[in-house]
Amino acid sequence: MLLHVGVGLLATVFRPAMIAYFLLVVVYFLYRIIVLPNKQREVLVAASYMVGAEVFFRMTKAYFLYETGKYMVIVFLVIGMIYHGFKRSSLTYFVYFLLLLPGVYVSYLNIDFDDKFRQTILFNLSGPICLTVAAMYCYGRTVTLKELFTCLDFLVYPIISMTIYVYFYNINIQEVITGTASTSATSGGFGPNQVATVLGLGAFALYSRFLIPYKNKILHLVMMFWLMAITHRAIITFSRGGVFVAIAMMGVFTFMLYFSSGVKTKFKLSYRIITVVAAILAIWVFSVLQTGGLIANRYANEDALGREKADVTTGRAKLIDADFQAFSSNPIFGLGVGQSKSYYEENLNTRIPSHNEISRMFSEHGVFGILALFILLFAPLISKMNGRRNIFFFPFIAFWLLTILHSSMRIAAPAFIYGLALLNINYETPKDTVRREQIGT
Repeated sequence: MLLHVGVGLLATVFRPAMIAYFLLVVVYFLYRIIVLPNKQREVLVAASYMVGAEVFFRMTKAYFLYETGKYMVIVFLVIGMIYHGFKRSSLTYFVYFLLLLPGVYVSYLNIDFDDKFRQTILFNLSGPICLTVAAMYCYGRTVTLKELFTCLDFLVYPIISMTIYVYFYNINIQEVITGTASTSATSGGFGPNQVATVLGLGAFALYSRFLIPYKNKILHLVMMFWLMAITHRAIITFSRGGVFVAIAMMGVFTFMLYFSSGVKTKFKLSYRIITVVAAILAIWVFSVLQTGGLIANRYANEDALGREKADVTTGRAKLIDADFQAFSSNPIFGLGVGQSKSYYEENLNTRIPSHNEISRMFSEHGVFGILALFILLFAPLISKMNGRRNIFFFPFIAFWLLTILHSSMRIAAPAFIYGLALLNINYETPKDTVRREQIGT
């Protein structure tokens, strides 16, 4: 944790150093995967870290290619498959990817086969490819609860670095806020939607460790400080999607944990939940005062003068409606991968993306997109009904679904977190296993 505080400070004073740091991170995790014996854990830890670091590396210009974060997640998971293979039943997700290929051919018919075609296809399919690989690797695998917590810790570490960087990017918030729209000025000079999404995911990861505490009390208190800091910066981005998704995940996880616990644990959880609610209210009041009340206007769907905005979706509803109109015109094969932007320009005179993966699957992939969505929605539910245990299943699926509704798959997080939802968790400690074996003997 202290190392990543230092990384955040280094990025603040000398951003070019992040290129070397990114390369060091890649070498470090490749070394761990190759040398350490528990390769399954190391693969998941490496991918988790890259998911948490992706937006931070983007905003500090550490990548040579914009989609490098997704590519590295794919590379780590493919290495894991080389060592361990994958379950035959996970081929369902390969079928999901095959269903997207007709859309590539339709695009080929509409775009010249050049660099633009390559960039369009890779940009739009890097997310689905990442999801396919993550799902195929994680499907049917068993990890201990401790190993999953380790993955969440490694996901949070680079988010701590990003939080430091964002804080120092603009220390005086009031100087850069001019209205209620989301702004890169409060999110490290980068896209507030992506920043808020990752900060929200980090806040949830730490919230889960507040309800299931770290054993070391000092570490626990320090990490809870970061929970408050990350939550504050997520709110200050003025991007509501990532915050609302984090709240939904926390609510779902709290419900699942509370009603699966005994009476004694329920009492402890009630105390912790009350503490969290009080802390969030304090952070909210501080944020309102810090922004001169503008953040309250933002969440009330009002402009800087307190007037209610006509469209709470900031124009996205029209784009989603256009997607379904495009589907009705091209129901079988759709418009083709990446062609929704051109459709918006022709019919709505705008090239703003909808950032809604669901409606885009309809417009760009037609019936094949609908079939692909059915696989993504029902395959994990079938896995859950077959007896796989995972206390994070519903909050992780909620993160994937809600994130692709407002942010599409521009970052690796929804794809990888979807994969983590498919893991089976072994809740027994080594002592429990030994005791059971002794009784059996």
